[in-house]
Amino acid sequence: MAGETYDIVFLGGGTGGYVAAIRAAQLGLKVAVVEKDKVGGTCLHRGCIPSKALLKSAEVLTLAKRAAEYGVKISGVEGDYPQAIKRSGRIVDQLYKGIQFLFRKHGITVIEGVGRLKDNRTVVVNGSNGNVQEVSGRNIIIDTGSRPRPIPGIPFDGQRVINSDHSTWLEWLPKRVIIRGAGATGVEFATVYHEFGAEVTLVGRIVPNEDEEVSQHLTRTFTKAGIRIIPDYRPSAEDFDITEGGVRMRVKRDGKEEVIEADTLLVALGRQGNIEDIGLEELGIKTKDSYIVVDDFYRTGVDGVYAIGDVIGQQLLAHTAMHQGIIAVELIAGEKPMKLDYNRVPVCTYSHPEIASMGLTEREAREQGYQVKVGKFPLRANGKSLIEGEADGFVKMIADAETNDLLGVHIIGGHATELIAEAALAKLLEATPWEIGLSVHPHPTVSEVIGEAALAVDGVAIHI
Repeated sequence: MAGETYDIVFLGGGTGGYVAAIRAAQLGLKVAVVEKDKVGGTCLHRGCIPSKALLKSAEVLTLAKRAAEYGVKISGVEGDYPQAIKRSGRIVDQLYKGIQFLFRKHGITVIEGVGRLKDNRTVVVNGSNGNVQEVSGRNIIIDTGSRPRPIPGIPFDGQRVINSDHSTWLEWLPKRVIIRGAGATGVEFATVYHEFGAEVTLVGRIVPNEDEEVSQHLTRTFTKAGIRIIPDYRPSAEDFDITEGGVRMRVKRDGKEEVIEADTLLVALGRQGNIEDIGLEELGIKTKDSYIVVDDFYRTGVDGVYAIGDVIGQQLLAHTAMHQGIIAVELIAGEKPMKLDYNRVPVCTYSHPEIASMGLTEREAREQGYQVKVGKFPLRANGKSLIEGEADGFVKMIADAETNDLLGVHIIGGHATELIAEAALAKLLEATPWEIGLSVHPHPTVSEVIGEAALAVDGVAIHI
């Protein structure tokens, strides 16, 4: 496309980039996406989608083993992990084809290759075929994403030491696995591996960014299920031996040393932004702790250059990246978008049981000076949760005692990641717990737990 000038050139086509590209095209802008791999990014190809497909397979396996509880006799139930990987691949392929169709429908140009900023209007692309071309844009949006963060001194090898990118497509199931890091990625793969029959050791505080009661509940549930948890230990490279035969981790506490052996070490210590070698320094674009610094509307401070998604380090979530991208392109198109309030963005973890949250934890609310009131409702008091066999968990709702404003909602249990959407809408519309409780929730549904927790904020829940 030599000689063409686009309204927006995206450097990277991850979740935020591809969604923003479609929105830009809807607004009548001419768009190009420079992508070295496949449009859709980590979430579609190595993260959200394949990992959740594996979690669904693990859930079905566990449900089949429990079939007798439901009056269904099944014999010879066993997991087929390679088949679960194949199913995941089919889902990813179908969704990828969908994105390709949408790009054709909206006339979005995809330029394959590795891009680098030449100036604030030009991206130089080194194609896989060796060709080099310059792509001009009146605006550039950086969406280069992030990558898994290793343990310093222990490189990933894709077999003995793996990250989430590897684990979504690893076709063999480790018999014993150590997972370092117990955030969303750690507990999700702990779920998959455990339910498929592996021996799992999880090292780190369970979901440390969630409300303390949620963290404590998942810790108890995992421990009861047989997942070993070492919450208060931070091993370094010196504590591991990595060999062709497996992994050994030394745990040193209270003057004693214990050795834990495994086939594989999964490192789930978070992610770091892909900011290297894309021309940021030459343009004077500021970075901090491996992330690009932006304002509330994703401007980098360099005229015409924006950044969205994981590479800016503001909630490394696919749906957050989508909305960041939409805000940026609407601003470019002359619209007047609202800035994103991160306190109303839901956070979801797809372990079994699921976790979903939005807004402040109880501790955060108190630390910020709020006088809080809290409502809790257990899933065991909900008819549909009992029917589905997913009554382990609760909903916790936090409100400002003075204004009755909704401050936070925290859910652990079946369907938590679907239920949280109601709380996000309530936050957007500035609904109070009283108004959420006044809304009619159909019976029998799991959604009733949201209404009951809202009523519990004022001590008037019906079924407890």
